[in-house]
Formats: sequence, C-alpha cells, structure tokens
Amino acid sequence: MSWQCDLACWILRRSMRPKTAEPGIDVDYVRARTSRRVWLPRVPKGFTLEMQKSPITGEWLNANAQVTIFYLHGGGYYFCSPRTHRAITFGLATRARANVFALEYRLAPEHRFPAAVDDAVAAYRMLLARGTSHDRIVIAGDSAGGGLALATLLALRDHGDSLPAGAVLFSPWTDLTCSGASMQTNEGRDPMFHAQVFPIVARQYLGDADAKHPYASPLFGDLENLPPIHIQVGDTELLLDDSTRIAEKAHIDLQVWRDVPHIFQIWAPFMPEARRALTQAARFIEKITARR
Repeated sequence: MSWQCDLACWILRRSMRPKTAEPGIDVDYVRARTSRRVWLPRVPKGFTLEMQKSPITGEWLNANAQVTIFYLHGGGYYFCSPRTHRAITFGLATRARANVFALEYRLAPEHRFPAAVDDAVAAYRMLLARGTSHDRIVIAGDSAGGGLALATLLALRDHGDSLPAGAVLFSPWTDLTCSGASMQTNEGRDPMFHAQVFPIVARQYLGDADAKHPYASPLFGDLENLPPIHIQVGDTELLLDDSTRIAEKAHIDLQVWRDVPHIFQIWAPFMPEARRALTQAARFIEKITARR
C-alpha cells in the first residue's frame, strides 16, 4: 500500500467513518459538506466541458471521440453529482480516449426508487438518439452509481433495448438488503463506513419498495445475456460481497484490490493505486469497444 493510500484511509477513518455511526442522516449537511470539499481537476487538454440541462441533465466531457462512457456517480442515491466525481470521469476519458456523459439523476429522499433507474434509462436512450452506436457506449458507475449502472443494464435488457458494449463498476452497491457477509467480517476494517449506515441509506432511497427488486438490488436479478462487465473493489470494504456474489452469478472480470478505501479511484491522480485502477478500467473499455 502506498503512503498516499495510507493517508487517504487515515483521513477517512477520522473524518467520515464516525459520522456513519450516527442513528440518522442529515441530508442537507452531507450535501453541503460534500459540495464545499470537492476538488475540481482541470479540464483535460483536447476536451471541452459542457453542462446539459435538457432534456436530460448532466455534464459532457467531449473530445469528439467515437466511444462514449455513460457515467453514474455514487453517493448513496442522496448526495454527490457529476461535479464531485470528475477525478474519475476525467481520468477514464483521457485514458480510454472517450467522451463522457455524467448523468445528474434525481436524488432521494425527494425522488425515491425507481426515479434514478428511470433517469438512467432515459439518458441512455438519449445517447442512442444522438447517433451514438450502442456498441460504442460503456456504462460505468461507482458505489450506488455502480449498482444503478447494473440495474440500468437489467432494465434495458428487459425492455428490449440494444445494450451497450459493456460496463465498468467501482465497488458497486448491488444488495440493498445489506445481507453480504462482508458487512460483518469487514466491520472495523473498512476505513470509510460503519455497517449500520447502509440499511438507513437503503430505506431512504427505497421508501416502501422491495429491497430485493432487481432494479434496486441487481444481485437478486437475472444476470443472463448481459455484456462484459469489469468490477474493481477493495478487500476491506463492507461492500466487498456485493461484488464477489455478483461475480459468482455471472461471468465478470473481477479485481479485488488490497487495503484500499471505498471508491479509491476518486483519489486520482494523488493515489498511485487509483491511477493504476483507472488505467486498467480504460484498457477494458478500449477492448470491448474495438471494432472487429
């Protein structure tokens, strides 16, 4: 583990993890704090950054490339935005030589399940309507956004849409019942969270919906006939089993990284592990979108 990774874990243990032991969530506080703390990387050379307001809200990082990454940010379905995740989207774009559309989907608790899924499906169809071929699109996401990306694949398949070339998922939250064994075995090892926060966040998003609905928890869905999927997750994460159990059910390229924090890719370019992870994800994207 690099000293940068060690420092990131130290910061998270002292600044974020204690908050996840509290009995409730102050949504406004979390959103405000995240907005203040975000570090914004420079727009990469050769790219333009544009905000899109309608018909779908999000931001474009555009280099007139042939491949488009459709990105869904994490944040427990209730905070963060395309802006907070630019370290990941910019890093993927430059490494994969791809455009990125990062969706600003509706957030809970104002907009509960299935609002985020509906928004993601509509955004994907917008990309197709703009003339992007389905086999030149890769859907990607982290944490809740990773689970949302997988849920979107299921919804698109079920509705008969042409599927993207594949998916890249960083520590996806695929089980909103929070039943993975790593919720217990990695309690105290995960530098970012205490396990008790996940059921609280899940219920805030779900409302009265069934946590086992496949568009909420893709782990419980039919994973047949999906395109190639690449997953990266840390071995000390509470969400580790949300990735390993998905990999057991489907043919997935799974990478388990040692001693890294949840969505460590967001620490790029500071953390060497994050840089390497984004490079490997970009290679996967290049491979599945290459014309035969």
